[in-house]
Amino acid sequence: MLERKQVKGRTQVTFVLPAHTPDGPVSVVGDFNHWNPAAHPLQPRGDGTRAATVALPRHSTHSFRYLAAGDYWFNDETADSQDGPNSRLHT
Repeated sequence: MLERKQVKGRTQVTFVLPAHTPDGPVSVVGDFNHWNPAAHPLQPRGDGTRAATVALPRHSTHSFRYLAAGDYWFNDETADSQDGPNSRLHT
């Protein structure tokens, strides 16, 4: 799930997944972090989910995916669109 919030000319996008689906560590990787799995690991939240927040320019489009343990790549079903193997979001 994607949560968006407008802050000072930027869009804060929070990438949210259930706490244990899939099991193990998960990172959000995309063109906004040079596809670096260490840049935005999802962290546990008090509501039983885990999340990572990224500030992106308004009116921009970005490709991303999730990377879980065991080199398991997957997309976000709530993304704005899909572009080949990647999820897409529009700020």
